[in-house]
Amino acid sequence: MKIEPVATARLVLHPMTVAHAERIVARQPGDGDLWGEGYPGDGDVRANTGFLRGVAERGDPGVFRTYEIRLDGVAVGGIGFHGPPDEIGVATIGYGLVPGVRGNGYASEALRALLEVARTADATGVKGDADRDNPDSHRVMEAAGMRCVAEDDKLRHFYLGF
Repeated sequence: MKIEPVATARLVLHPMTVAHAERIVARQPGDGDLWGEGYPGDGDVRANTGFLRGVAERGDPGVFRTYEIRLDGVAVGGIGFHGPPDEIGVATIGYGLVPGVRGNGYASEALRALLEVARTADATGVKGDADRDNPDSHRVMEAAGMRCVAEDDKLRHFYLGF
């Protein structure tokens, strides 16, 4: 299944293929891969490991996959779904950027774009969480329209229903 890249005003969200995800997990760029300093980070490796596991267990997830965040053609982070929506239609999302590009609104821009992907693919909502001591990530989700719906000792939980 061919999934098209998602363009925003400043970014392109490049959908992962199995081959590309395998290169990220191995931290070995292929021909034509342009990686920013610090990419892929540990979170990118974990996300793509999960993507590969999901493909092996459930098959291609369609639009509910991992995407590489590219700025001027250079990979600077990742964003994506932890798999297809659950039994009530809610998808879980995660994201991360290399330190050198944080603080410019890129994460919120990418998140807004992927929220729209989920909405148009008929998800009923999207949820995500962030460590309580990560206010930057809280602001990203809030800027994209998600609201904090619960907290526990470690995490703040965010949700946007469609």
